[in-house]
Amino acid sequence: MKSLFVTGTDTEIGKTRIAAAMIRTFVEQGQIVAPMKPVASGAHGNPLRNEDALALMEASGGSWAYDQVNPYCFAPAIAPHFAAEDADVEIRLETIVESFHRLRSQSDRVVVEGAGGWCVPLGGEHLFVDLVRRLDLPVILVVGIRLGCLNHAMLSVREILRSRCPLLGWIANHVAPESRESYRMVKTLEAWLPVPCAATMAYNADMLDWRMRL
Repeated sequence: MKSLFVTGTDTEIGKTRIAAAMIRTFVEQGQIVAPMKPVASGAHGNPLRNEDALALMEASGGSWAYDQVNPYCFAPAIAPHFAAEDADVEIRLETIVESFHRLRSQSDRVVVEGAGGWCVPLGGEHLFVDLVRRLDLPVILVVGIRLGCLNHAMLSVREILRSRCPLLGWIANHVAPESRESYRMVKTLEAWLPVPCAATMAYNADMLDWRMRL
């Protein structure tokens, strides 16, 4: 079974909602699914805990070590490389790769959620794309269906394909009540994007309407 990397066209477009729904789908199929949020900014408590990482863990229904699910966790809700810089921490790809392989050894597959969009810096010379390459993961792109999503989706798909990472498909996430315009946006993306729509998520739903099997 393939592990997957979930990215998005932007921040605040429902990546965690979609990743959690994907995990629940796989668990319902009888799979052991490990969640992973390699880098998270915007956390609370002592020790720090990120709500997105916790949501993925809850969806998986498993007992996972938080530090493996979320190796780098920062308090301020700012760009990850800024948060790491302010905390005087270097985000090391090797640390994330080691955590991923520990999770993979305990599961049928790992669902990894990125931060922000595809071209998010991790600090130094690395972007999230470098991590995806290191982990050799196929990609699912979450598109928040809202004004501006057509341009963001097309540019994101172009960049993912340019990076030579395998893009399995995209998921239409209705972040506002469905309307004639939102359906037209989905139809436009279906016509223009060179990869299939893997699933759709209705507004305020918690289960995906699958169009393909992952």
